[in-house]
Amino acid sequence: MDFRKVIKEYAETPISRHLILDLLSDYQRPNDKISELIKSKALIAIRRGLYVTGPEMDLLTPAPFLIANHLRGPSYVSLESALSYWGMIPERTYEISSVTIKTSKLYKTPVGRFSYQQLKIPYYSYGIKNIAYSPKQTMLIASPEKALCDKIVLTPKIYLRSIKQTQEFLMEDLRIDSEVLSTLDTEIMELWIENAPKKSSLKMLVKTLIEL
Repeated sequence: MDFRKVIKEYAETPISRHLILDLLSDYQRPNDKISELIKSKALIAIRRGLYVTGPEMDLLTPAPFLIANHLRGPSYVSLESALSYWGMIPERTYEISSVTIKTSKLYKTPVGRFSYQQLKIPYYSYGIKNIAYSPKQTMLIASPEKALCDKIVLTPKIYLRSIKQTQEFLMEDLRIDSEVLSTLDTEIMELWIENAPKKSSLKMLVKTLIEL
């Protein structure tokens, strides 16, 4: 069997062990074949039971954000990773930050570091966008507004009490440009506050954005 040929159709998303076993159904010992594929770097294990194709396959592979969505789900990319994606902060991030309804967790994988912080429904479900990265890859990522709210909600010891303090946090600590901040949709953010953690801080965020 030409494994590259049969796996090509699925290579742009993380691949489950169940799917690989189906593709290797002609083998008497498919688990041994999976071990062989990992050893030869045709497959890379990113966690137990989940793989991406390795450099030996020379195939298109899933984008890091899509890997993040699959590693621990349900989840969506947020915080610094989403803020960077939307061009709100100048830094590129090397750890993919996500939020999940599950417990917080960090994965150190051969394809990068992926961190997850917990948020509860219904606040979790607000402001999630589907981004088409390629015809076969659609990623879940926080909107600019939700990524910023998540950053405030999930940053320890950040409690916004005044417009001046909030401006310093946004423009000095996070280094977000005031012109970028002025484009955010404060009306949609206000709708989230009732079910959000740190309600008073998010109210101050909205008040500060309106004042800009």
